[in-house]
Amino acid sequence: MNPSFKLILIILISFEISFTRSLITNCLLIIICLLYLIINKIPTKTLGIILLVPIVPAVALSITIAFFTPAHDYHFALVLFTRMFAYVLLGTSFTLINSPLELARSLEQNLNLPSKFAYGSLAAFGVLPKMRLTILTLQKAALMRGIRLSFWSPKLYFKALLIALNWSDELAQAMISHGYVEDTARTYAHKISIKHTDWLYLLVPLFIIQPLLLMLP
Repeated sequence: MNPSFKLILIILISFEISFTRSLITNCLLIIICLLYLIINKIPTKTLGIILLVPIVPAVALSITIAFFTPAHDYHFALVLFTRMFAYVLLGTSFTLINSPLELARSLEQNLNLPSKFAYGSLAAFGVLPKMRLTILTLQKAALMRGIRLSFWSPKLYFKALLIALNWSDELAQAMISHGYVEDTARTYAHKISIKHTDWLYLLVPLFIIQPLLLMLP
């Protein structure tokens, strides 16, 4: 499926379930997303970690609604519980299957997103792993001087921000040296086309989910 269409589909479904109280629809979305991830051979350990992520906020929110509000709406508490898992699995179905490079190419070619935004977002994805290593390096360097920088230390993130700003300048210079010019016509080594099946994959799920959200409790 076209990455841009897939992103639009996930955003629309997430938006719709935010304003409805269909417990069965949320459960169906969770099952469909899990099957989709299993079919795409996502490791079982990764799926387990993904399912652990929303447990604490989901349990806290549902208990608050069920026991600490005047209405004691148990159905709505279950809706919120399953909605959390639906959000996480919908997002995971995109992030673990589609690469940031595919998304950036599709946004630029298919949705006419300006190249500076497409490649800017791609650069941000690329910097994240590097930023994690930089934070660990800063912590170890501080320990050698007898200073402990915790993960919530403002000094740690201020230093990391300065390094990231330096990276952005270096990246901009590298793009210009490789011939990148903003707001000019570009050719593509790898073209991402929109097929007829992409429209089906986008519209059919949306048409199916509408009656489910309206009719199912």
